[in-house]
Amino acid sequence: MKIFNNILSIQKETLGLKNLNFVPTMGGLHKAHRYLIKKAKKMKGKVIVSIYINPRQFESKKDFAKYPRDLKKDLSILRKLNVNYVFLPNTKEIYLYKVKKKIYQDTFSKKLCGKYRKNHFKGVLNIVNRFLEILKPRRIILGQKDFQQLYLIKKHIIKNKIKTKTIPCKIIREVNGVACSTRNKNLNNNEIKIASSIFKYLKKEKEKIKSNKNYYIKTSILKNKIKLLGVTKLQYLKILNTKSLKENIGHKNLKIFVAYYLGKTRLIDNI
Repeated sequence: MKIFNNILSIQKETLGLKNLNFVPTMGGLHKAHRYLIKKAKKMKGKVIVSIYINPRQFESKKDFAKYPRDLKKDLSILRKLNVNYVFLPNTKEIYLYKVKKKIYQDTFSKKLCGKYRKNHFKGVLNIVNRFLEILKPRRIILGQKDFQQLYLIKKHIIKNKIKTKTIPCKIIREVNGVACSTRNKNLNNNEIKIASSIFKYLKKEKEKIKSNKNYYIKTSILKNKIKLLGVTKLQYLKILNTKSLKENIGHKNLKIFVAYYLGKTRLIDNI
């Protein structure tokens, strides 16, 4: 496994590689990251993993500061997975890099998380665009837990005719149903139980909707139930058709999107 800290060195190493599979991360690696990397390893070519906590996609300096970090452990995990390359850029250099492509923000960026985190997706697309121009990967492998992020990155790639294929991967969950997330490390045992209860409740309701065409439930009822389960703050809960991205349309292609706080920790999921 080769580790690179600057743009020039990683470009020299990967220049001419036609099948580079890219897994972007912010560290705090867990089993969902492992799944993405193993998926990348099954594809033709070599695997590069980035670890970079992007300050421009955080709501505040406080939120950025409390994001879980353990680089030593992360690198140990990546060595065991036999990753080819690890890219650890520094903020000054990555943002001094002059990009050629303009960021494209689809209108979906203003909904769900975008409604509450105004500069979040702009920050995400900015850094992903830089990674794509620097590394020129054949594929970028992303998890569907961040459904909105994945959708917007794919739209940006298509709009700018970038020669990188987006590979979506299923949501990986803990045994209790909670979607794997680095932020889960900030939860106490009681908060983990609440997160598990929320997932199980929403999953049950989704199954009712899909199995019975006459079954209908108002999102206000779902919201009230989640509040009773013990969330500190419910930011949004929407039932969307994943094809049209419209609310509560039909019983096919639907997902329940939710964002809530447990203590000071913000969690998202789509079920």
